[in-house]
Amino acid sequence: MSNLHTFHIPVMGTGFTSDTPSKVAHYGISSVISLVDDTLLEDLREFHCQKRNLPFTAITKYESDFRARRITAYLNLMNYVVSENFENAKHSPFTSDSEITKYFEMLPETSPAKQLYLKMLAEDNGVIKNQLQDDLRRLMKAGDINVNIMTKLDRPNFDSKDNPLPSEFSDALAALRGYALSDLTSSIVFSAGINRRLYSYIAEFKDFFPNEKGYLKKKVVLKVSDYRSALIQGQFLAKKGIWVSEFRVESGLNCGGHAFATDGYLMGPILEEFKKHRESLRADLFKVCNAALQDKGYIIFDNAPEMRVTAQGGIGTAREHDYLIKYYQLDSAGWGTPFLLVPEATNVEDDTLQKLAKATEDDLYLSDVSPLGVPFNNLKGSPSDIEKMNRFLKNRPGSACPKGHLVSNTEFTILPICTASRQYQKLKINQLTSMNLDPAILQERIENVVKKACLCNELGDGALILNKIKMHLKRFPAVCPGPNLAYFSKIVSLKEMVDHIYGRCNILNATPRPHMFVKELKLYIDYLIKEIQKLGSDISEKDKKYWSEFRNNLLQGIEYYMKFFPQMMEESQEFRQKALLEIHAFRKRLVEFAEQYRNIFHPQIVAA
Repeated sequence: MSNLHTFHIPVMGTGFTSDTPSKVAHYGISSVISLVDDTLLEDLREFHCQKRNLPFTAITKYESDFRARRITAYLNLMNYVVSENFENAKHSPFTSDSEITKYFEMLPETSPAKQLYLKMLAEDNGVIKNQLQDDLRRLMKAGDINVNIMTKLDRPNFDSKDNPLPSEFSDALAALRGYALSDLTSSIVFSAGINRRLYSYIAEFKDFFPNEKGYLKKKVVLKVSDYRSALIQGQFLAKKGIWVSEFRVESGLNCGGHAFATDGYLMGPILEEFKKHRESLRADLFKVCNAALQDKGYIIFDNAPEMRVTAQGGIGTAREHDYLIKYYQLDSAGWGTPFLLVPEATNVEDDTLQKLAKATEDDLYLSDVSPLGVPFNNLKGSPSDIEKMNRFLKNRPGSACPKGHLVSNTEFTILPICTASRQYQKLKINQLTSMNLDPAILQERIENVVKKACLCNELGDGALILNKIKMHLKRFPAVCPGPNLAYFSKIVSLKEMVDHIYGRCNILNATPRPHMFVKELKLYIDYLIKEIQKLGSDISEKDKKYWSEFRNNLLQGIEYYMKFFPQMMEESQEFRQKALLEIHAFRKRLVEFAEQYRNIFHPQIVAA
């Protein structure tokens, strides 16, 4: 894995980072491509081939195993483009505006390669200077072309006669096969929880197993919400002989895209647990994995392989970045949402880019637009939201569902359909209007139906508009920024964003910004209050138990922060006092709310 930088760019939507490696990997920056939308990847493959005068032969949806083959072809193209870009950068001269100069200028000051670069700049002897430049070229690494599969998106597929295809042709398994058969040497990131069938399928591909030198050509990264999830998923894979090379901790709510709220577990305590148990986890998984490899007759590891721990979600300042790396001993920190304001790195068409730059805290909200029924971070006034309302007002609610990756509902049909589709929404609205409901209740329920967005299509529309692909089709892009965007308003270059990450400049706007841990705490308390108020009077014992534990976990996290912030000597006393005051205020709000709804909450573990 590339380790010259201490940050990475996580996956964003289906289209925002779909070709980010071609833009940043030659600078040593790693990023992640979503494998959800093979149609989008096929369109982008044609675009990039035409741009570079490379041959292109379309892989149509009528061909056998087209989804996996499209993904393989696209990833191989990205590998070719990155390799070419990297070689060009590596052999460019050390002039003020060259690619190799940009490569080393963007490195963190703590990097040995950066120190050698500064030494080269200061060297007056021409012979020594040339030798140092050769040494620098040998140190260069391209960033990784990593990929992501959202494990919950595993639609079964059917042939032209609606007969079910074998399980290995489901969306997630076909995407995994597409990656496994590609030329890439990188990592696949699994998010959204365990998918046992998918995880078992990994063992079908040799690149995930060690060679005679213990080397893994393709590595597994698990995006997890807490330590327990890492342990369970890590052990499941280890028993298959699959080593988890990285656990990527993501904030449940202080992130972009779908927000998978933890059971009230906060980022700080979660990272503390990883820090405390990291080596024992590595040792335990090594023992289980090697035993499985031996049982299968495969080559075993001589020593426990590298097991990275990284984090992402809501990071916004160089001090937060540095503290996460140093205190929690992280290998990297993910910066996602701020990169939506970096046209050099991500695909955001101009209209949405301008809206993102102007977005305030009130414009960014946790919505119910996802057909998955999972809270989704959204931007008010996006083209997707506007078009949904226009279709509804024209009595044509819902989307034509051109891609169908989020189909899951069988309320009205034998084959699953998407709740954002026109077919479902018309059937559901007809059902509701026939129920003689109170007009206000009917209106509310219809609004809940039509708010669902065609995410698997619209999250990729921005990339198509930006690159002028299939311009004869109307596009209504959706976007999924995290709450952290409210503190960034400037459209910046790649170098400016990287300089901000490493503390060489500051691109935050004037909006008062709480520490990322404090912001996440607020988001969790807001979420708890909203969900409790939605429950009404008919509350099961299961709900009471769940929300009581959620409340208790938040209180325990607050206790951790009350001890944590006073120890942050890197921050000013004023900053620490402000953070503590905010935490005390949130604790008071939580305790008072729990008292107001004491019929729901069991006695709390942490005393008020």
